[in-house]
Amino acid sequence: MSKFIIILELVIILLASDVSAATLTIKRGSDLQAVINYAQSGDTLLLAAKPFLAVSMPFEDSLCGNCKDPKTVVKATVGFMICGKSLVIMGANRGNTQLVTNAGYGLYIEDCPSVEISNLTIIGGRRDFDEMATDAGIVVRRSRVKITEVDVSNNDHRLDSVVVGIGGIFGREGAELEIRNCIIENNGWDGIALYRGAVAQVTDCLIKDGRGVGIGVTWDATCLAYRNEVTGYWKGIGAFGTSWVIARNNLVHDNLGWGMIATGQAYMDMVNNVVYHNGNCGVAPWSTESRGRIVNNIIAENGWREQWVCPCVGVWNSGDWAKWEFRNNIVFNNVAGEYEDIWDQSDLNGNMNIDPLFIGEGNFHLKADSPALNAGDSLTFNLDGSVSHIGLYGGPQSKIE
Repeated sequence: MSKFIIILELVIILLASDVSAATLTIKRGSDLQAVINYAQSGDTLLLAAKPFLAVSMPFEDSLCGNCKDPKTVVKATVGFMICGKSLVIMGANRGNTQLVTNAGYGLYIEDCPSVEISNLTIIGGRRDFDEMATDAGIVVRRSRVKITEVDVSNNDHRLDSVVVGIGGIFGREGAELEIRNCIIENNGWDGIALYRGAVAQVTDCLIKDGRGVGIGVTWDATCLAYRNEVTGYWKGIGAFGTSWVIARNNLVHDNLGWGMIATGQAYMDMVNNVVYHNGNCGVAPWSTESRGRIVNNIIAENGWREQWVCPCVGVWNSGDWAKWEFRNNIVFNNVAGEYEDIWDQSDLNGNMNIDPLFIGEGNFHLKADSPALNAGDSLTFNLDGSVSHIGLYGGPQSKIE
């Protein structure tokens, strides 16, 4: 099968065979869907620095991502759709190459062996009337998708009759996602949500200013979340259902409710995070069946707003503490105290109640005399082989600087 490189705005189709090149002019953004439909598996689409406007298409989703009964039919709309093929879609300019979706499922990807999306913005979603529709800028089902250097922003259209809005990137049944160096900002619901068996690695992303949860992992989904900044949501990073979450070196700050929680039967590995200045509690085991590790974190300055979803403390144990490994954390200066429903952990298992000595406001590097330096778990190491620091810049997943 010949390979194509399709460049949209003079769409130039270069054939890998000896057939002479053909030229096609794309005059309207809606023609992008026609080109996606025409392209064959393995083709690359290079999009010009311009808006591409979708024509919203009605879509009846035979499965529901977040219903108790997954076989609930949901009525939604789709902007752009990729089905049953492998494609690479690259923008010429991250800010100016815009997919204006005009739909609930902005870019919907289904049954694709390999799709790569990079260097563009997804914008302009329209909330569906069915409240169970998993509306998002990108929705993926039964596909392997790599999303890099993509902005999913300003999908903030809402309906008075529907509580939920439009999220950033949602993984549905059978999705395998790599999400890297993306900005998910000013959308109307969760930043990244994973449902029913979705698997994702989320690294080096800014997830900012939405509603719902910054990173929400539920049902039996799995997430590796490294070096992300999550801020401005109702809640920060959450593991629900029977999900598994490995959350390391994330900055979770200034969310309205909790910073990081695990509930249901979820497993959560919280290591080397900074959980700072969230509205209520910093970290919470929130059910008797949740379990995991809370190690090498700085949990500080939480509890600045009236209690809503949890007490205004650093760590709230609303679960079975015996199922959690809690050590080498700094829990400091939380408004209503450091711990609730658990005895004080200071001076036990390497935990401290002491100022971590950040360099300055908004800068979470550690001063030269910080007590967090090389004070982490003795079996966790920095990139230079020394014992891990506590906080963002310790451990093997820390930023390389």
